[in-house]
Amino acid sequence: MKYAPLMIDVAGLELTAAEANQLAKPSVGGVILFSRNYQNIKQIKALVKSIRQINPKLLFATDHEGGRVQRFKNGFTHLPAMAKIGLAYDENPDLALQQAYSCGWILAAELLEIGVDFSFAPVLDLDYGNSEVIGDRAFHSQPEAIIALAAALIDGMHEAGMKCVGKHFPGHGFVAADSHLDLPLDNRLKIELENDINIFANLTNKLDAIMPAHVVYSQVDSRPAGFSKIWIKDILQAKLGFSGVIFSDDLSMQGANFIENINDRLATSLAAGCDMALICNHPELVSEVIDGDWKSSNKLQKMRGKIGKFDKITHSKHLKTIKDLL
Repeated sequence: MKYAPLMIDVAGLELTAAEANQLAKPSVGGVILFSRNYQNIKQIKALVKSIRQINPKLLFATDHEGGRVQRFKNGFTHLPAMAKIGLAYDENPDLALQQAYSCGWILAAELLEIGVDFSFAPVLDLDYGNSEVIGDRAFHSQPEAIIALAAALIDGMHEAGMKCVGKHFPGHGFVAADSHLDLPLDNRLKIELENDINIFANLTNKLDAIMPAHVVYSQVDSRPAGFSKIWIKDILQAKLGFSGVIFSDDLSMQGANFIENINDRLATSLAAGCDMALICNHPELVSEVIDGDWKSSNKLQKMRGKIGKFDKITHSKHLKTIKDLL
């Protein structure tokens, strides 16, 4: 089954007629939900249901990492920033791995309960102490700790029935600039990027999907990684052997604006190897591309979540595991 390559957002707590028309377009394959779409669990379930009635195939996603990046809070467990688990790992690695697993299970189970297929998580960036936009979203400053903790978190997500998305390949933690507001430039030699890249390399057997960074690694390519055949096709897929789904980061971010025209931006992203491209918070840009004849991907069907009965007993068990982090 092939999925259309556009993931778009909606403005509020209920669908507008214009949004319903857009969601029915053959180019749209997914919806990303934000805090503005959430009031309570009953409301978000109704919103998801209304969208699925328009197109049952659509994938639902959100950014639900824990800490300061968690779109739904009222009625949800407010998960810790991943750096808190990293600190726990320094004190007691075995306990921290259990906590990471439990966070992954809770994250996934609570989202699946409302009909969301997956979260754009985990963050696999190294914490160099340079990037405020990454900061405590990163597990740790050491690759080995990130690999171990992320693997445990992913195992928890998988156990609950959710796929994962590792981000931001090949690593956003070194640059100070925020790709939401600027186009970051990482001038390190390729050999100096190895610690960042190796995190993804060591997790390719667990990662269902990867999101490349809107960062230019100038010693490798002049294009940001999410628009680069060198990074996606030559390095990630050919060299590292990754065969999963590739999601672009938001094409409306400033880090994507090195290509001015949104049609060209989307075309370049898909040609570089992305299976699905996000356009968020700019409905005028969505309107420009939504009637295009964009290539679909049969990889995307694997991102559907296992939406079933919520297991309260297991949820309670995992909450006890992470109680010291909350």
